[in-house]
Amino acid sequence: MANSKTTLAVLIVFRLSLFLELLVIADLNMSCNEGEMKALLKFKQGLKDPSGRLSSWVGADCCKWRGVDCSNQTGNVVKVDLGYRGLGGEISDSLLHLKHLNYLDLSFNDFQGIPIPHFLGSFEWLTHLDLSYAAFGGMVPPHLGNLSHLRYLDLNGGKYPMRVSNLNWLSSLSSLNYLDLGKVNLSEASTNWMQAVNMLPSLLELHLSSCELSGFPHYSNSFVNLTSLLVIDLSYNNFNTTLPSWLFNISTTLRDLYLNVARIKGPIPHVNLQSLDNLVNLDLSYKNIGREGIIELVNGLSVWCNNSLEELHLGHNGLGCELPDLLGNFNNLRSLDLSSNRFDGPLPKSIQHLTNLEVLYLNDNCISGPIPPWIGNMLQMKIFDLSFNQMNGTVPNSIGQLRELTEMCLDGNSWEGVMSEIHFSNLTKLEYFSLRLITKKQSFHFHVRPEWIPPFSLKYVYIYNCNVSSMCPGWLRTQKGLDIIVLKNVGISDTIPEWLWKLDIEFIDLSRNQLFGKLPNSLSFNSIAFLVDLSFNRLEGGLPLWFNVKWLFLENNLFSGSIPLNIGDSSSLEVLRVSGNLLNGSIPSSVSKVKGLEAIDLSNNNLSGDIPKNWNDLHQLNVIDLSKNKLSGGIPWWMCSISSLRQLMLGDNNLIGELSSSLQNCTRLYSLDLGNNKFSGVRPKWIGERMS
Repeated sequence: MANSKTTLAVLIVFRLSLFLELLVIADLNMSCNEGEMKALLKFKQGLKDPSGRLSSWVGADCCKWRGVDCSNQTGNVVKVDLGYRGLGGEISDSLLHLKHLNYLDLSFNDFQGIPIPHFLGSFEWLTHLDLSYAAFGGMVPPHLGNLSHLRYLDLNGGKYPMRVSNLNWLSSLSSLNYLDLGKVNLSEASTNWMQAVNMLPSLLELHLSSCELSGFPHYSNSFVNLTSLLVIDLSYNNFNTTLPSWLFNISTTLRDLYLNVARIKGPIPHVNLQSLDNLVNLDLSYKNIGREGIIELVNGLSVWCNNSLEELHLGHNGLGCELPDLLGNFNNLRSLDLSSNRFDGPLPKSIQHLTNLEVLYLNDNCISGPIPPWIGNMLQMKIFDLSFNQMNGTVPNSIGQLRELTEMCLDGNSWEGVMSEIHFSNLTKLEYFSLRLITKKQSFHFHVRPEWIPPFSLKYVYIYNCNVSSMCPGWLRTQKGLDIIVLKNVGISDTIPEWLWKLDIEFIDLSRNQLFGKLPNSLSFNSIAFLVDLSFNRLEGGLPLWFNVKWLFLENNLFSGSIPLNIGDSSSLEVLRVSGNLLNGSIPSSVSKVKGLEAIDLSNNNLSGDIPKNWNDLHQLNVIDLSKNKLSGGIPWWMCSISSLRQLMLGDNNLIGELSSSLQNCTRLYSLDLGNNKFSGVRPKWIGERMS
């Protein structure tokens, strides 16, 4: 009997738990409110959705629609996340029926300058509002100040200007943790912006980049109420003043401080930097702080932030001194940008202690001496830029030990010796390599074996004014991901191998070598190549007809024969330069089919016949150079019907006729060459007046 009672009790408990579980499952799958569904559908009707991102918005249960979340307890819509959807159109006030909405994200869409709707300030429970990069414009509605529960507000602008008349409405958002008004014009609130922000005691992140702010209010440190701030971004403004002392004592938790490109003057105030002992990122680039201020700052930071600081950007300050030796004290530094500061002297030995360094920009300085061998010990390095300094000596073999390196830029120095395979032995992650010297030095060579297979897979390679090889480098064949190849003035004396044209390249520059032989008559790249530059070589044969190329530079070679009659089929062309060859015959009329043509240079050939009379539809054309040929006939009427034309060079031909007054219609012309022709009549006075 006892056993049966026990069994019955267990069965009751089991059924009760099963019943409760079914209730929970039913609760989790509650359908959305019918009125809210209708509101969302009306909202959808006002939107433009060219990519069909809202195609899932069908059926009776809106809680299953993409970008819509509902409460598990009530089924009410609480979240609408439509960021990155490519939407446009109008925003219907039907959204006001979503009484329980607490999250709205319309970021990264294109509403084409319409104002932010006032009714968005009526969502009583909204905690998250993201309208960034959604192409809103006009006045930011102060009604947003009614969102008293808001914790996250991002209005970062874009291509349409937005502005505020004041920021008084911010004071009602006392729960706000995140505020981004980037690219919103705050000039009308420039005198009280800090006073408004200071009313937000819970604020953790403040982003006011590119807001046209012009001045700091001068408060005492005790006035500032933002003691929880982690991030301050005041970059890209026009303060035109010194930094106030309170900015350095605003918060003991401050992690990121961005003041780059803000027109801040030196010196930095004499303040105790102890409150910045949690600072992780500091950007003071593009300023005019002065060498004393920067050195004092580095000294102070090296004491209080030596363990916390991870990113230090001081580029473009024009300091003009030696690199501070105290840089080596920042134990956890990952990114250091000291570019464009006129730093001189050698690399300080202390930098070798920055063993966590991943990014080092020292470009555009006056640093001298060689690259020290200890560079190979900085095993976390990913980006290494020493371009445009006064460095010399050999490149150490140890640079090949930087196995995390993705970018290496050594341009504009005076290197000697050889760079060989050993310099790349462990660079398995290298994607960008640049070695462009200002002048060609016979004492520096880039030498690898013809059969070398690199350990890396480059996307970009720039080698300029170095001695590479007389043969076209075979190792390029192994680089399947190449987008850009520049091997300019590197001494190649070879034919161009067929495999090179099978690489899916966007930009190729093999100019100023001694390349010879013929090019393929017809060639189509897999995708549109931005530029092909084979100028200043010894290539011969007929002019090739290439498709999917925007800029084609073939000047100063030995191409002969006529320009292909169907050159108009190269419809992607924007710039064509084939001057200084041996081309003859007439200029094909099919050029008129290249509607996107911006510049054409056929000068210094043997072309004859009339200038084509049908180029009047080339509305993008701004440069025409047909000089130094044997062209005859008159100047066609269409030449001044193209409003975009800036440069017209017709000198040294056999052109005849009176200088037409219609040339006056070339109102934007700034360069005109008609010399050494057979024109008759008096030169119109306007030519001298217009060109002066």
